[in-house]
Amino acid sequence: MAEHGTRASGCYNSARPTLLIPLPVDAKPRRGIQSIEIGSTLLVALANHLKPMPLRDLAREAGISVGKAHPYLVSFVKVGFVTQEPATGLYALGPLALQIGLAKLYQLDPVREAAPVISTLAASTEQSVAVAVWGNLGPTIVQLVEPVPMHVNLRVGAVMSVRNTATGRLFASYLPPKMLENFLASDAARLALHEDKKRSKSDFDAELIENRRRGIARTIGDPIPGINAFSAPVFDATGNIVLAITVMGPAASFDSKWDGSVATALRESCEGISRHLGFVANQG
Repeated sequence: MAEHGTRASGCYNSARPTLLIPLPVDAKPRRGIQSIEIGSTLLVALANHLKPMPLRDLAREAGISVGKAHPYLVSFVKVGFVTQEPATGLYALGPLALQIGLAKLYQLDPVREAAPVISTLAASTEQSVAVAVWGNLGPTIVQLVEPVPMHVNLRVGAVMSVRNTATGRLFASYLPPKMLENFLASDAARLALHEDKKRSKSDFDAELIENRRRGIARTIGDPIPGINAFSAPVFDATGNIVLAITVMGPAASFDSKWDGSVATALRESCEGISRHLGFVANQG
């Protein structure tokens, strides 16, 4: 039976639910419409919960009373932002929320989303940062920020070795197995420079498993002696890898620990971009 909430059952915690995708901070506070801001807490609660919710739980999650939440939900149902299941009375996000969400996803450009993040990452780590996409010839650099030139042959448009670079190994860790197998057997892979002929397939496969477990790939002095690198994935809303972001620099000034400052900053940056692209970790 549906809960109508005609009486307030006390005021709940006034803390608002936190968006999975943080909003940009408004440097200049501006006057808005308070009712919209209050109503949005219900939408945020539904988005965060991922499953239909009863009125009482929804109101509690939003930090408002049942009596205050109900009129908002009535209006949201009318316009399609929210649906209410007739049999159970549970509330869920509606078709308008889906339409708006899809429209936003279509507008997103992963490379554009990454641009300001890698500039900040390069400044904070004082290392070079590259963004790569998977192209016809393999991992291809599309953005590069170098606070201090490394004097290595790295430029936008460069194709990275799949076997020998952190960027390539990162992509190999997350590409569909058949897609990776076909690529490694192709002329593009056979002709690629610096491919590692010494490592066995079992060793390579074991490293890919370890990369997925850690959520990051690392190379130490490979393929360029004295240059270390970490590479981490950016995922889209469907959970597919769309970018690899790689931090690289001279071994003498590069924190190569798996849980060190460079790896931590890189992971956090990639996770933030993924959230902006609609990716929610551990959805299942």
